[in-house]
Amino acid sequence: MSNESHRHNQNNEEVYEWIQNYQQFDDSDAQLKLVQHYEALVRSLSRKFSKGRDYEEDMFQVGMVGLLAAIKRFDVSFGRSFESFAVPTIVGEIKRFIRDKTWSVHVPRRIKELGPKIKHAVEALTVELQRSPLVHELAEYLEVSEEEVLETMEMSKSYQALSVDRSLEADQEGGEVNLLDLVGNVDTGFEETDQKILLEKAFDVLSEREKEIIVYTYFNNCSQKEAGDKMGISQMHVSRLQRKALEKLRKSIQIEPSEIL
Repeated sequence: MSNESHRHNQNNEEVYEWIQNYQQFDDSDAQLKLVQHYEALVRSLSRKFSKGRDYEEDMFQVGMVGLLAAIKRFDVSFGRSFESFAVPTIVGEIKRFIRDKTWSVHVPRRIKELGPKIKHAVEALTVELQRSPLVHELAEYLEVSEEEVLETMEMSKSYQALSVDRSLEADQEGGEVNLLDLVGNVDTGFEETDQKILLEKAFDVLSEREKEIIVYTYFNNCSQKEAGDKMGISQMHVSRLQRKALEKLRKSIQIEPSEIL
């Protein structure tokens, strides 16, 4: 074993010891050591998301909240490195902060909360009706007024979304993932079921390689990297093919991009 690998293993053992002390004994010294150890990682993530905005420091503080939450919830028995567990949690906190900060106009909270519900309703009704739902059908499904549905769709144009291709550092050693790799780590259950139903109904439009990628990433729960390893292609190639396949599927079930918030 090289000296560098040996030092890395020692660092990991020390980190896990700090986490255990903090979780079991609320050890403030261990907490401080963990915060100092991962400060650079949180700073790097907040800087990548801030893109020169004047609230980068606020993003950093929000990221530190995510780090502390990850420390409290981490379970070494899962067999994952702490960095790979912590990054989605930190990113999730930063994204929630961005959602509140990056609307071009002030938007009522009820409108923000209705947006994801409309997206899910579009997917569910498209499967049920075998066509794109009308506004009054969405309103009836969600038990809201047509005006609220239209207002939410219009207000969504004021939101500035980040590219899912944005690269993020995943660990202290410079390893990177992109934002698309992290999407779905928080949301589970209903959305995943809806996606699988839609995919199964439109699967015939895909090439064999595209089908294989969708099966690996959506049905077998493989990451893009794992799918690429199985198929002998790069993660970036998997990402491109996956986006192409999903676009074909959207067209085959006649979901217009403007209807997906």
